[in-house]
Amino acid sequence: MGRLQFAIAAALALAVKTASAAFTIGSPTGLAAGTTGGANGTVVYPKTNKELIAYLNASEPLVVVLTKTFDFRGTEGKTTEIGCRPQSARECIAANNGFKSQDVILKNGMNNTGGCENGTETTVTYDNAYRWRLNVTSHKTIRGIGRRGVIMGKGITLRGDNIIGTVNGTKTMNNIWIDHVKVSRVGRQMLVTNKAGVATMTVSNSDFDGETDYSATCNGRHYWTILIYGKKTGVSLLNNYVHSTSGRSPKLDGNAWMLAEGNYFDNVENPLYKTGKGFLYAATGADECTKYLGRSCEENTLVSSGNFTSRDGTAALEAIKPYSAITKYSPGSDEATSSTQQSTDDSVHQSEKEASSSGESVHQSDQLSLTMPMVKQYTPGSVKTSHLEQQWTQASDLEKVWAQTTNNFGVGELD
Repeated sequence: MGRLQFAIAAALALAVKTASAAFTIGSPTGLAAGTTGGANGTVVYPKTNKELIAYLNASEPLVVVLTKTFDFRGTEGKTTEIGCRPQSARECIAANNGFKSQDVILKNGMNNTGGCENGTETTVTYDNAYRWRLNVTSHKTIRGIGRRGVIMGKGITLRGDNIIGTVNGTKTMNNIWIDHVKVSRVGRQMLVTNKAGVATMTVSNSDFDGETDYSATCNGRHYWTILIYGKKTGVSLLNNYVHSTSGRSPKLDGNAWMLAEGNYFDNVENPLYKTGKGFLYAATGADECTKYLGRSCEENTLVSSGNFTSRDGTAALEAIKPYSAITKYSPGSDEATSSTQQSTDDSVHQSEKEASSSGESVHQSDQLSLTMPMVKQYTPGSVKTSHLEQQWTQASDLEKVWAQTTNNFGVGELD
């Protein structure tokens, strides 16, 4: 059984190839090509939290259509107990700079809980609903309808076929497509693949919004954003918008072979945090992709940002070469296969607060391949983006994409 954790406090739309005659919403490009989800299954419309839980756990293929906000906050009580106030939180309080830091829920004591560095005891109160995620079994499509498809107060765990009682994950998952999703206001990772990994996943046309009142870095920016690791993990990140984060956007923990092309970095202090021994080809004007992949790669663009250079780039291209989803990828194709969304004039609120930021980090472990093809210009029309906040933008044509998709991003926030 594999697990994919997905922390959600906004709109969710796990789209698939052809959900039903009424919900034909395109098909994924990238490594998740061919994913069908709940295609040919019954279309259901949950009205209560209990119905939503039951549908997501059902054994048969389903298209689960979200037409409202499912708010789990306060539904499972609260817990008050001794927690940890790490040194970073104490320093943030002392700084009194208008931002709030985070206390830590203890898991294995003060000395063995991640995030509790040099911690002191404090009392913490938390909502129990956050600790137990929604389980989604195989062959499911979760389709949000515009702004009405919102899940608040719980994350989601995607689980593979033939589940047998283990919680750590022993079987690598396949065919996961996350499309047109907004994730915001979470405590830790927005998206994580877990140890078993996911062999074929595409995350496309999605908004990972890190603006928060409670940040580990005391600057209003989310830190743990996307963690990709596990055995035999392959992910395509296509046409996404990741902003207001201070790091790990994403973190690649693995014997990672990464192709990064067409990315737009604006005011990113560290586009690449260099630790470990992963392999990265960062496309520049001197394109080597044609030689290894049979196609050209789009150059990355950096504006008022640090260096983003290849690390053993030819080794990365050699490792990626067998993946036809990468070699045959055409910038803009992920947009074409997405569902058409109603255009909107909504704006995205952008913070103007100064903060240091860091982008991807590549680390060493088992096996991981990642492709991030996008383009080099960000001109999103009515979406007014601060140059201080737009840390990591991926897009094939963001002006058109945002006009089409902003209306599909939910507005749920956690207080």
